[in-house]
Amino acid sequence: MNKNFRFIVSLLVLTATALACALPIGTGDSEPTTDQVATIVAGTLQALTPVSSTVVPDAPSATPAPAGILPRSLYYIGSDGSGLAQVFRVERDGVTTRQITFEPSNVSSFDVSPIDGSMAYVANNQLLSINADGSGRSLLVDGGVVDPNNQMSTSISNPVFSPDGLTIAYGLRGLNLYSIIGGTPTTVLPQQVDASTGMTREMYVPKNYSPDGTKILITVAIPNSDGISSGIYVPATNSLVRISGEGAIFCCAKQGWTPDSAALFSANPSLGMFGSGLWRVDAVTGAITTLIPSDAGSGAYNLPDEPYLAPDGQLYYFFSAAPSPDGFINRAPLQIVRSAPDGVTGRTVLNPEGLQLINEVLWAPDASFVIIVFAPMQDVYVGGQAEVTYYDGRPPVILTTYAQDLKWGP
Repeated sequence: MNKNFRFIVSLLVLTATALACALPIGTGDSEPTTDQVATIVAGTLQALTPVSSTVVPDAPSATPAPAGILPRSLYYIGSDGSGLAQVFRVERDGVTTRQITFEPSNVSSFDVSPIDGSMAYVANNQLLSINADGSGRSLLVDGGVVDPNNQMSTSISNPVFSPDGLTIAYGLRGLNLYSIIGGTPTTVLPQQVDASTGMTREMYVPKNYSPDGTKILITVAIPNSDGISSGIYVPATNSLVRISGEGAIFCCAKQGWTPDSAALFSANPSLGMFGSGLWRVDAVTGAITTLIPSDAGSGAYNLPDEPYLAPDGQLYYFFSAAPSPDGFINRAPLQIVRSAPDGVTGRTVLNPEGLQLINEVLWAPDASFVIIVFAPMQDVYVGGQAEVTYYDGRPPVILTTYAQDLKWGP
């Protein structure tokens, strides 16, 4: 990448981080979340990465889903009849789909209680809750008026339930914990503010809890900057473990935790401003260990993505190794593989088909299949058709023609 192009990329990334204000679907006026900003930044980076002049294939063909294919109900954000982003649920039969939220503005983020299927979600800068059947809508936190000069930090973002369903972590002027029993919010990690300008210097938004509920993976972002990293907040000690170094910006996939909560996996399948690779993050110290380096040798590069350490003790992820004479790789076709937890030992290809235009994945809890959201075209980086992909030769099946932010219900 020449210096001029790198400078242009940096400026656009800064602009995307500071000014991103639109949801990928819908026409409402919800304010952006940090996760959306991170997505926009990632999309900006990928869109600006030169790629070879090849024909991009359509999303893999699939047939409608047969009944009884899901181990749990599946939640996602889709578009209602008026074009607003709402939460929908696909029942375990893989066919029945219900709209759960009916907000007059976009639902920007949500989570599902692992205990009873109730939901916490954000709309109109309010944190709301609703029962699994759609009843009992209630206001938990009102974020107030969004500051147009400081939108990211004054917007409620990304609620996540603790494993016991008793606490909701969310972002608003810092990291907050809402007690379901007490009905009270507490700011546990206030954002850092510049005393002279009043502008936010560093903000914190939760991504998910560890399986044992003792840790919270968070996004650490510096508004008006390209600084996006990760950290682990420990409620018991009110402490923050910062994750820094190679792989920190890509930490971590939706199902990146190890079952014992001791570590996380981080991966990047693109090559450009940042190196590709697979990393293991120590959840106690924040130290990062490289499992698969970017350089595969002989002019090729390793491209891992979406690692998931399954209950069988094996690591499932997407992977390919590809050459790049110019040092850029973007949205390369990936295979589904399985290996030992080190990412290398016994690596076996489960699905030899090269899967392209992957926007999002959700592994089955036992890793027996994976749901993939395929982008409709090269330059779309959020949402798309959600399909169940198997490893045993069965054809993929369509769950819905548009989804984003897939989550399992209880």
